[in-house]
Amino acid sequence: MKSFYHYLLKYRHPKPKDDIAKFANNAYLDHSFPKNSNDYNELSSYLEMNGNYLPSMSVFDDAWELYQIDIAKQ
Repeated sequence: MKSFYHYLLKYRHPKPKDDIAKFANNAYLDHSFPKNSNDYNELSSYLEMNGNYLPSMSVFDDAWELYQIDIAKQ
């Protein structure tokens, strides 16, 4: 199964037009991001402590929901 980080990278964009694209760009630049995790609680805790680039945790929740939908299709 693809990690959340690797899923999120598909939203990277040089000129991000939405919050998820901005999140993806910033997560890519965050060298401490838990890149191999697919655990909601681990990722959420990490972002609450280190995700000052997120305007709101709801951006993570929205991206997580998309990730869960994608996983369910596999």
